[in-house]
Amino acid sequence: MDEQNMQERNKYSIIVPTYNERLNIALIVYLIFKHLREVDFEIIIVDDGSPDGTQDVVKQLQQVYGEDCILLRARPKKLGLGTAYIHGLKHASGNFVVIMDADLSHHPKYLPSFIKKQIDTGASIVTGTRYVKGGGVHGWNLMRKLTSRGANVLAQTLLWPGVSDLTGSFRLYRKSVLEDVISSCVSKGYVFQMEMIVRASRKGYHIEEVPITFVDRLFGSSKLGGSEIVEYLKGLVYLLVTT
Repeated sequence: MDEQNMQERNKYSIIVPTYNERLNIALIVYLIFKHLREVDFEIIIVDDGSPDGTQDVVKQLQQVYGEDCILLRARPKKLGLGTAYIHGLKHASGNFVVIMDADLSHHPKYLPSFIKKQIDTGASIVTGTRYVKGGGVHGWNLMRKLTSRGANVLAQTLLWPGVSDLTGSFRLYRKSVLEDVISSCVSKGYVFQMEMIVRASRKGYHIEEVPITFVDRLFGSSKLGGSEIVEYLKGLVYLLVTT
């Protein structure tokens, strides 16, 4: 079966967790539609009770693009990234699931490359990586670049996961694989993405990588702080012991 037929047969559920992303959500939705013209997809927005009016913007987008293409699956308050994906999965009708951030740090222009890589290789997971040729980071200061790179090198050394970017959160999964992996994860916050990819690797799933440039959020404030770094180190020890 050729690539176009495969693409037409597959459906991609794009889960986008949001919290105070009123300034970003319309643009990310527009860019997804722009770059996935020949693809069957839906966007599932899991909003954790944003007080800034994010849900009002999503409802306006539903009027433009249709409620069958944009699903708003809100929750009453901030309940964590992992549970946001689980909540979104319950409403996903596609056989593939994309997880990505709403803050434009993950550009939708890479989605066709993810899809092509999966079709060409038959991979169960395709993950974006900042740390191979063609990938990178834009908008971070030197300290944050060193912190992120050091975190990945430390995890690579201790866990040997077989992927170059453990903490990235721009990924495409077979739906059944995501359901399996996510059910065995216990971490929250910054560590969650790392646990997901390590568990997938330990389970023997076929993982491929696509180089991406991560761009620091355009609007709003970053949610990464000192407490997340502490959680990351604790999570690293946990995974070292349990995987």
